[in-house]
Amino acid sequence: MSRKHPIVAVTGSSGAGTSTVKRALEHIFDRVGARAAFIEGDSFHRYDRKDMRKEVPKAMKEGRNLSHFGPDGNVFDKQLELFRSYGENGSGMHRHYIHDEEEAALYGGAPGTFTEWEPVPTGTDLLFYEGLHGGVITEEIDMAKEVDLLIGVCPTINLEWIQKINRDTQERGYQPGAVMDTIYRRMYDYMHYIVPQFSKTHINFQRVPLVDTSDPFMVRSIPTADQSLVLIHFLKHKPSVEYKINLKGLIEGATITGFNTLAIPGGKMMYAMELVLTEMIIDLMTRRGHLGDVA
Repeated sequence: MSRKHPIVAVTGSSGAGTSTVKRALEHIFDRVGARAAFIEGDSFHRYDRKDMRKEVPKAMKEGRNLSHFGPDGNVFDKQLELFRSYGENGSGMHRHYIHDEEEAALYGGAPGTFTEWEPVPTGTDLLFYEGLHGGVITEEIDMAKEVDLLIGVCPTINLEWIQKINRDTQERGYQPGAVMDTIYRRMYDYMHYIVPQFSKTHINFQRVPLVDTSDPFMVRSIPTADQSLVLIHFLKHKPSVEYKINLKGLIEGATITGFNTLAIPGGKMMYAMELVLTEMIIDLMTRRGHLGDVA
């Protein structure tokens, strides 16, 4: 953790909704005048798309766990090196994972490959990471210890599966059986390297569907925001009673469901994130001695 060079990380599995938090934080950074170095979690995968397809069957034959959720599928040492370097002096090395043709045109590489490692931009106020492992802990590393603000995004498990099934079948052309196999193969790593992060976060956002998701493989569409609730759970720096009551008053339909938990309508998620996280970002910027004019 660093007063001068803070790190903000949004962590959650694929399809959890981390991109929603990213958009909320981008709005906040603009308003408070915070210059962020954006880091993608996918850039720390160990294998590109082609090599991953080769390595997975090999690992299965050898009885090894290999997925993007676990250490064998990632270079956690490189991510930790970046976090530590940035926290110390605002520098470090990063790269991009090229997801599609649009990014291929932007970065000059083929989809499913990585760009070369390069220094993070100079003169930034904070580092912003979005991906699977913002607070991952293994026997060798403790990523959460390096992060100043760790935000968890975790839908209920069946909803998470529905979002993955929908994306992989409709957008990526996979068969439902293949997606089920992937979910099963990743379960060990999910339980050991994804789930434990949510007890290390400062705040969690958990989306809960209000429609039947009992069999995620039979649900044809992702529940909409209006068919969901979002739980906001404060884990560190517990808010005062006055803060929670005031927050509840600012969000229509919000209820206090636990001592440090607020339930809000799903359609208010972005608004609530900006309300809650703006104050946290302002605090980070104030502690480092830089704060732009809030619009």
